[in-house]
Amino acid sequence: MRLQRHPIATLLVLAMETTVLLHLSVEAQSNTDQASSPAHSPKTLVSVWAHADDDATVAPVLARYAREGARVYTIIATDGSQGCKHTAIPCGSELANARSEEARCGSDALGVHPPILLGFPDGKLGDYVGDPSLMLRLTQRLAEELQELHADAVITWGPDGGTGHPDHRIVSDIVTQLVRAGAPGAPEQLFYAYLPPRAEVLPPLLLPQKKYFTVQVPVMSSDYDAFRRFMACQKTQFSADELKRIATAPLSGPVRLVPAFPKGAATDLFDPLH
Repeated sequence: MRLQRHPIATLLVLAMETTVLLHLSVEAQSNTDQASSPAHSPKTLVSVWAHADDDATVAPVLARYAREGARVYTIIATDGSQGCKHTAIPCGSELANARSEEARCGSDALGVHPPILLGFPDGKLGDYVGDPSLMLRLTQRLAEELQELHADAVITWGPDGGTGHPDHRIVSDIVTQLVRAGAPGAPEQLFYAYLPPRAEVLPPLLLPQKKYFTVQVPVMSSDYDAFRRFMACQKTQFSADELKRIATAPLSGPVRLVPAFPKGAATDLFDPLH
């Protein structure tokens, strides 16, 4: 039986309607407009996900740092071949190709580097019985990519996987494992992204308590415009009505994240957590 995952599309639309994730704030928007210029030496921000549309959760943040001159990369672990619930394209290689193109379109929209697509099987990252070497191979690939990119900060799902999806959880677990192991290019500046709580959609006990969301990243209206362009690329994962709603949704304010190793409040992913 193919794993069913809670649709990111539905949750993101709900996020627009509830504004839980984005925590709209006119004051925060004003502060963002006065943001300082980037440091002389470009920093590197890497986000690591299971599926090609997962980075929608932090798309405005990725757009912001790219706009400010940082090197921004996205690593996608799976081929997305099983995400056919919202498209007429059948599950399999054809959908995997379509989602690869959507990932590239989304990266262009955000102004970040082309996505790094690892191509592991969608929905099967935890299939130890079927492929005992899979976890080791995925860990090695992620370690190699992080070492190559030498990130200053990394974003991924929290240990709950955002929606509880096993692929999400495994990617989060491996990235955290690499940071704790001191793997080259895996910095302690590790942040977890989340979707908003909706009891009728999400399983219970997924969202951390509010006290853990100590990192609030200000973004500008232009970064939300980039997010809308990013979302317009995700045609296999969203209905036409959902894409229209996203295109017209009023968005502003900071995006909140949970640091993997919390040491205090922060507004910049590249500031040391102390």
